[in-house]
Amino acid sequence: MTPGAGFRIKLDIERPPAELTAMFRDFETPDISDVLNRMYTMSPEIRNVANDVQLIGPALTVKVFPGDNLMVHKALDVAKPGDVVVVDTSGSHRNAVLGDLVATKAKHRGIAGFIVDGLVRDLPGLREAGLPVYARGITPFGPLHRGPGELNYSVSCGGIVVNPGDIIVADASGIAVVRREVAEDTIMRL
Repeated sequence: MTPGAGFRIKLDIERPPAELTAMFRDFETPDISDVLNRMYTMSPEIRNVANDVQLIGPALTVKVFPGDNLMVHKALDVAKPGDVVVVDTSGSHRNAVLGDLVATKAKHRGIAGFIVDGLVRDLPGLREAGLPVYARGITPFGPLHRGPGELNYSVSCGGIVVNPGDIIVADASGIAVVRREVAEDTIMRL
């Protein structure tokens, strides 16, 4: 592997103020989607597979080589409490990129949850960890561990471009992405 595109890591990102992010807890994703002119709602195939817990927080973005989860592990080392780890698998539906071990480690580090445009595994363990885990589906086929990948660069998840620090709001109705630069305006219009 060579450094550069496809193998990059940003350790620090600009996150929205915690008070601003928390304000979105009072609103459901259909209302947020309407205010965003229905332009920033992820594909409905990505659903919470672990529980019915609402998920809100700033995005920490991860792009993985299809089926690999090396950068997901690295994301747990970089994430701040309350972050939502958003994983772009390049549309891979071959194997899981996270399971109970990653979810349990994330819970201990205070991560809010995961949005995975791909597959996860170990459903009983995911449920036991208690974090909201949104994914396209479940498989017993485990991840690879070799890289490359990117951390904290723009990704595509559920058909929406997600930038590090964008606010993720996910509930039983779906997933809305609130761009960090329009978050204050969005909350004022809700």
